[in-house]
Amino acid sequence: MKKLIKVKPEKRLLVPLKKHAGRDINGHISVRHRGGGVKRQYRLITSLNLKMDTNCKVESIEYDPNRTAFIAKVKFDDGKYGYILAAAKLKVGDMLIASDKTEVKVGNRMQLKNIPTGTQIYDIQLNPDKNIGQLARSAGSFAQVMSSEGKYTQVKLPSGEIRKVLGVCFASVGQVSNPQHFLERISKAGIQRLRGIRPTVRGKAMNPVSHPHGGGEGVAPIGLKYPKTLWGKPARGVKTRRRKYSNKLIVSKRK
Repeated sequence: MKKLIKVKPEKRLLVPLKKHAGRDINGHISVRHRGGGVKRQYRLITSLNLKMDTNCKVESIEYDPNRTAFIAKVKFDDGKYGYILAAAKLKVGDMLIASDKTEVKVGNRMQLKNIPTGTQIYDIQLNPDKNIGQLARSAGSFAQVMSSEGKYTQVKLPSGEIRKVLGVCFASVGQVSNPQHFLERISKAGIQRLRGIRPTVRGKAMNPVSHPHGGGEGVAPIGLKYPKTLWGKPARGVKTRRRKYSNKLIVSKRK
């Protein structure tokens, strides 16, 4: 009788996504206006950094319900598959690679210090120890390499902020896919409900006991010196960034 050999299954690309409806661990609403929505699965997004100097072929460009950009399913030389953020103008059949220094081609990934000045980049690493990008990942966004000085590279972010990033961090060449995302219209309330967003009542339509904007006769304005949240904190145009160690890396703040 032959002995059966158990083969370890390949890591799945789809995993279940549990809904929380804005509730915390105690079941209390901690984020308002959440709930419902279409059932969806999470696509495990990998990075080409995990397969350094390994070619991969773009098998398909797919829709991802969890993000604004499209994703690309790629097949590596070892036969394994993975999902990556798709770049604009990326086509099925394109060959991509991640290396310390490689060809400046849409979708390729390399270290910031080796990317020419003025090149558009996306999915930028902030920590070389993390194999995941953190900046310029939403639909249509891109950053730009300004200059390289010493161990840092100056990058202009989509917000207009110019920031120093370690030159050994990786970034992908190009622009994130789906640049027309900002043209999408929310034509009816049902679209928001499908996204898991519940109705939001204006503060000025409430009673004074329910919101700082409430009260007044008829259609009343906000009626305060400045807009506040339901809990009385200043809103609209107020700086929310606290003192951070990375402030020293910001060359020019966003406008």
